[in-house]
Amino acid sequence: MKMSFRWYGRDNDPIPLEYIKQIPNTREVVWALHNKVAGELWTEEEIKEEVAYIKDRGLETSVVESVNVHEDIKLGLPTRDRYIGIYKETLKNLANNGVKVVCYNFMPIFDWTRTDLFHPLEDGTTAMFFENNKINAVSPQELIDLMQKESQGMTMPGWEPERLAKIQELFHAYEGYDDDKLRENFKYFIDAIIPTCEEYNIKMAIHPDDPPFPIFGLPRLVNKDTNIEKLLAVNSSKYHGLTFCTGSLGSDPSNPLVDMIHKFHDRIHFMHVRNVRVSENGDFIEVSHFTEDGTVDVVGVMKALYEVGFDGYLRPDHGRHIFGENSTNVRAGYGLYDRALGIMYLNGCWDMAKRLGNR
Repeated sequence: MKMSFRWYGRDNDPIPLEYIKQIPNTREVVWALHNKVAGELWTEEEIKEEVAYIKDRGLETSVVESVNVHEDIKLGLPTRDRYIGIYKETLKNLANNGVKVVCYNFMPIFDWTRTDLFHPLEDGTTAMFFENNKINAVSPQELIDLMQKESQGMTMPGWEPERLAKIQELFHAYEGYDDDKLRENFKYFIDAIIPTCEEYNIKMAIHPDDPPFPIFGLPRLVNKDTNIEKLLAVNSSKYHGLTFCTGSLGSDPSNPLVDMIHKFHDRIHFMHVRNVRVSENGDFIEVSHFTEDGTVDVVGVMKALYEVGFDGYLRPDHGRHIFGENSTNVRAGYGLYDRALGIMYLNGCWDMAKRLGNR
């Protein structure tokens, strides 16, 4: 297991790399060129500059999250081949600069959805929250307005203004699309880029849908065991794999996360470990990584990873906002302190699994 920490870049993330380096057993920064919009080429010069900046501060740059997929590819429009060509060139440039894994998603329009970015918890902290009744009562534009207000001007991947400015046009474009049609378009994309991935030794790790059930009627591909099986079956290359996110998949308590890790372990290239507490009505809130605080069996997840011999990259996913972090000084879900605490908990789970041994 290689522990990592997501960072949003210079002049974009309030957390300095020097702080990340101080977290025990954390040597990898999960990074991206966050100024790039979907469909834009990541040039080798830009990549080299960012990689050099991170490495000069004693951290590694093996994982990128995310190289966003242009909506024309998801929709299967005639323009998709041009955007796929740009995507392949970006992958080459990343691989030439030491990147081993690219996390990405194939979710229509929205990369992730919440109804409250700083919802209060019982202990006085705040965390991202999803309320079923609220999502069913608002329009897509009302949700966008809510997210932009709560973000306090900080960038939020998946909620880029360039994309959201076309929200009505995008929803119209997806009319009549179901899971099968979206999966067909995904196959076209993955079949086109895998030869490049194999040649340049760079693995693709698709992120699950977040949340793992339909929002505003949009299709879902990576939300449960059977759909993940279908998705992986479209291309058998080991370079086509998963980002296994326990928070996204765990927001549906019917997903047997431990069993799924055992089932898909040879295609899991990247782990996001997050705990959520799911209510009977389907609401969920993100909580600490401590197993008893939520619905996700974090201890069981780490034990399963050890049992299958997981040697890929792992990062703590969204954390609470604690120790004075709030909407004025931190990006929602991506504060320093709770994620650092999460790393220490995950390190402890891993060390105990090693001590007990069961491979």
